[in-house]
Amino acid sequence: MTTSTPTSSPAGGPLAGVRIVDLTGVVMGPFASQILADLGADVIKVESPEGDTVRYIGPSRSKGMGPMYLALNRNKRSAALDLRKPEALAALHRLIERADVLLFNLRPASMARLGLGYDEVSRINPRIVYCGCYGFGESGRYAGKPALDDLIQGSVALPALVGRITGEPRYVPTNVCDRTTGLTAVYSVTAALYAREKTGQGQSIEVPMFETMTQFVLSDHMFGRTFDPPLAEAGYVRLLSRDRRPLPTRDGFVCVLVYIDRHWKSFCKLIGRPDMLQDPRFLRMSDRTRNIDDLYAFVAEVIATRTTDEWIDALSAADIPVAPMHTPDSLMEDPHLADVGMFEWIDHPSEGRIRQMNVPGRWSRTSPSIRRHAPLLGENTREVLVEAGYSPQEIDRMLRSGAAAEAESSSD
Repeated sequence: MTTSTPTSSPAGGPLAGVRIVDLTGVVMGPFASQILADLGADVIKVESPEGDTVRYIGPSRSKGMGPMYLALNRNKRSAALDLRKPEALAALHRLIERADVLLFNLRPASMARLGLGYDEVSRINPRIVYCGCYGFGESGRYAGKPALDDLIQGSVALPALVGRITGEPRYVPTNVCDRTTGLTAVYSVTAALYAREKTGQGQSIEVPMFETMTQFVLSDHMFGRTFDPPLAEAGYVRLLSRDRRPLPTRDGFVCVLVYIDRHWKSFCKLIGRPDMLQDPRFLRMSDRTRNIDDLYAFVAEVIATRTTDEWIDALSAADIPVAPMHTPDSLMEDPHLADVGMFEWIDHPSEGRIRQMNVPGRWSRTSPSIRRHAPLLGENTREVLVEAGYSPQEIDRMLRSGAAAEAESSSD
């Protein structure tokens, strides 16, 4: 892994020239706006003087610069404004005048109290793409309810599905709802920008977590309830098998999928059990689906007889899907990720040497890039306000009144 320093060079990605005013915090919105920033957009992260709460999660070297914040906020500029003060709200209006997108995850009622509903914002800038990411669609009875990843996971049955396997409902140990909804916001914004190029018109977009994750989960698990009358209960049986898990080997674990016809035939040949090809439980893929617990139990018994490396070599040679089971630590040392340059060490101006993940994938033109480090709270307040047309004297007055805040200098 090399060490580099992000530059502040102009964006060259596919969204170069797009300006986004980002009123999001924690995970869902910042994940979306970081992807848009990686794609070349100029993202102005407008924070309260207290800052995004995710700044304070996890260990840190400097106040408000925790690891999750650093992982979600590169390529952005931070302007700290207290929107409870009229002069700060006026400054936000100036930013909106020059923006292509307003992205927020405040509840719509909070936006309305600030005078930032779509009708008000579109009067300031008729071409704006106004995108709200929040818990529940405004046309339903849950509108305005609080929504955090754990709550939405429970609401869309993820813990219940885990409980059908383990006997105890548990949350998925990653912010899957925040990140899935964030990705939905990314494609919604980019599609709206494309539509605006064709029509010249902005629009309002609602990206609700509950509905987004309902589609995400039930695409797999509606299953037999797809039909009227139902052909089976809800729940994709293969995904809910108790033995769908990393399988123990003689010295560790391995991830293997023996399911489709070709892989099943190859596996039986590999282990010297051609008789299993005549077992009526496993003749066809539909049979194996109905008897998935028996299938996984048989495969697990066989996998326990060899070491992890032996299975990876043998299954790979037989073209049967196989992978090691990483831990978070070993994942960061994966040789393929090293080949593609997924991680690098960067010199952050306030945090020193930190590990950073690069943009996944490759583009032949308009490649995404990392141009800016994750900013200190209010690091770019002055430059953003200058771009909005404020004089140095006006900015100083806003800083003195508390309507705006800026990062402390290293000498403070």
